[in-house]
Amino acid sequence: MKWAPEQTPLSDARLASLAAGDALLLSGTLLTARDQAHRRIEEMTRRGEALPVALSGELIYFMGPSPAPPGRAIGAAGPTTSSRMDRYTETMLSLGVRGFIGKGRRSPETKELIRRRGAVYFVTFGGAAAYLGMRIIAAEPVAFADLGPEAVYRLTVRDFPIIVAYDLHGGDLYEAGIRGPAGI
Repeated sequence: MKWAPEQTPLSDARLASLAAGDALLLSGTLLTARDQAHRRIEEMTRRGEALPVALSGELIYFMGPSPAPPGRAIGAAGPTTSSRMDRYTETMLSLGVRGFIGKGRRSPETKELIRRRGAVYFVTFGGAAAYLGMRIIAAEPVAFADLGPEAVYRLTVRDFPIIVAYDLHGGDLYEAGIRGPAGI
């Protein structure tokens, strides 16, 4: 697997050029959000309230950090199971989110919604939370600080490994893996 360096934000053209299985070393910024932050964002959106953070053009990493050890921006920072956010995906996409980073498959409906709305679903390595935390050079809570590790954080990352799981053209890393290299 060849890893390509990539800088955020990802343009529409760059998102369209990605294919399931492409491996990127992401540098720049992204936001985190897990279940409780997604729930609040959806409730606030439903009530017509202004959000405390702009989501348009952002990548959302499904992660809740552990406390930072001395000299580090963040502790362990592994992905959480993405399917738990499926019920909030339509709201997040309507707010302009361009992609999600997590682990595991999404529902068929969510996969199609992500494709149809011009977003990309990326995965990163479960079980590598300490390594991923070392790829984060700054972490700042930007919304819902009362949620602790489930607050929304703005992360600055350097060479953060992500792989395209679902691309804009219907490509699916999981389905390709099931069929195998010969497509059987």
